Amino acid sequence: MIESILYAILAILGLGFLVCIHELGHFWVARRQGMRVEAFSIGFGKAIYSWERNGVKWQIGSLPFGGFVKIAGMQKEGSREPYEITDGFFGKKPWARIKVALAGPLVNIFFALLVFTCIWALGGRNKQFSEFTHRIGWVDPKSALYEKGVRPGDVIAQYDGRAFHGFRDLLMAAVMGDDTMQIAGYKVDYAAGGQKTNFDYTLKTYLDPRSGKDKFSTIGVLVPAQYLIYEPSMPLMEGSPMKDSGLQPRDRIVWTNGEVVFSAKQLSTLINESSAFLTVQRGGEIFQTKTPRVPLDDLRMSFIEKAEIDDWQHEAGLKGRLQDLYFIPYNLSPDCVVESRLSFIDELDQIKAFEPCQRCTSFKPLQEGDKILAIDGAPVHTAYQFLEAIQTRKVLIIVDRDPALVSTILWTKADGQFDDFGIAGLDQMVASLGTDVTKNSVGTLRLLKPIQPLSYSDIPLPPQQKVRMAEEMAVVRKEIEAISDPQKRNEQLREFERSQNRLVLGIPLKDRDVRYNPNPLQQFVSVFEDTWRTLSGLLSGALNPKYVSGPVGIVHVVHNSWMVGAKEALFWMAVISLNLGLINLLPIPVLDGGHIMFSLLESVTRRPLRSKTMERLIIPFVALLICLFIYITYQDIARLFSKFF
Repeated sequence: MIESILYAILAILGLGFLVCIHELGHFWVARRQGMRVEAFSIGFGKAIYSWERNGVKWQIGSLPFGGFVKIAGMQKEGSREPYEITDGFFGKKPWARIKVALAGPLVNIFFALLVFTCIWALGGRNKQFSEFTHRIGWVDPKSALYEKGVRPGDVIAQYDGRAFHGFRDLLMAAVMGDDTMQIAGYKVDYAAGGQKTNFDYTLKTYLDPRSGKDKFSTIGVLVPAQYLIYEPSMPLMEGSPMKDSGLQPRDRIVWTNGEVVFSAKQLSTLINESSAFLTVQRGGEIFQTKTPRVPLDDLRMSFIEKAEIDDWQHEAGLKGRLQDLYFIPYNLSPDCVVESRLSFIDELDQIKAFEPCQRCTSFKPLQEGDKILAIDGAPVHTAYQFLEAIQTRKVLIIVDRDPALVSTILWTKADGQFDDFGIAGLDQMVASLGTDVTKNSVGTLRLLKPIQPLSYSDIPLPPQQKVRMAEEMAVVRKEIEAISDPQKRNEQLREFERSQNRLVLGIPLKDRDVRYNPNPLQQFVSVFEDTWRTLSGLLSGALNPKYVSGPVGIVHVVHNSWMVGAKEALFWMAVISLNLGLINLLPIPVLDGGHIMFSLLESVTRRPLRSKTMERLIIPFVALLICLFIYITYQDIARLFSKFF
């Protein structure tokens, strides 16, 4: 708590420093242009300490946030127009005033470039691989992009008409809310040794299913690829699904139940899908495949077929009702040979169950005469053994245990190393599963013992953490039950129950650290382009102002960056400084760019602007900026509190 307060104070002081050096720029140039500076304040509000030196009143304000410089002649004094005050701002020639107006923004821009240079010289910042990867981690199964065959592991080269640099481009495209988006890159067929096929689609956008109250648009790319590295923050507790699996610190999960894994979202989906991973013999060929694991009650079966399974239930010693047992949609002989395919009662379940597996290294629907040799890597010889084994959901996981492939690396090289774990070795291991020559290791790849995931609510936790989680869940349920709309309330309750019952491994996974260290000019240009796109979006109406951060949001960002590290905080200080400089150069009367515009106008017309004319130009913009400030601050506070309620 004390640490968080300290970082908040540092964030406020940091922003104050940026405003202060901006005003010092104005002060320094104004004095050299012969302008009379009346006061310079460090901070706002009532002066808590002041002194006078060289005709300037220096003071420290009660609010340590920024500061201001007061130059004579900025306002009308008595009956004299501002331009009639010879040693004042408007009493000087237009070029002198332009120099003064430019000085503040240029100081901020120079400071940003200086900080970028320092960060580069210090070796850059540690970031997450997922921020810069071009690989897709998850595609919305309901999207048109998914229908066109784009899957996790495919690579993006271009997005929305621009070269793709990382998933911040997706965020920018999402908040812009365009009706269509373009995506180009190549698909990777991991079942064919990594064969690549180019694609280029322009698709209609739809509401991002994760956006909640915010209306973000997407074409279906929801998550970037990420490394899934086990980083134990604490020892695994007794009863944890991974306790005796053979998992070791710094292991990276690369394969689960027939699929190469590209993100935590994909891993969660694989863990929660109801399927069985089978080893099957077809003639002289042995192969691995996935098949649906479904309640018997969902299948259309004859009386004789049910009676046979009832006999297997008794042989296996399984208790409970027959219709509550799990099975696969195939008739089996007593020695696990496929006799025919079973139909589903629901036709939609039938279609979904037999959809091709798009990311399995090998996938073949079962045929009559196929003999099942193993389920989830465990050999079975009889149908009752198979029935017993399929009642428990098991997960097979292969990890890579190469320290070099999870250590910190330059961000430009991390994408190329993503699949260096060896597809050929992985294929060998998968092909051996459930056979007499199962390979538990090939190179740095290791097969873990079969894992039985637990529901989120059943994961063993320390007592205090368990109590805290129960309290948090009670608050969430209470909020859902308070929803007035019955349909929305029921939908939220169903989703809440699903989240509590979803299966998890119960281990902390982290992404790979990459060293992000572009040269200072590249960093400068990158931030400049982001600022330009944001301003263009605001002016064109493509970007809603509620997505822009004001003082509260900026303090929150800097506060969080201090918690990451000093270099991260310095980077965001540089970003804010550059934005402060660029925004102040906009030709808006109340900003420095407005003063430059007035001076240029005077140099063309040869006539100084009168105070009333300037007031008529400035006051409407002051009102607009105040309204915008209030609106953005409200959104900042709403976003901040939404994380706690």
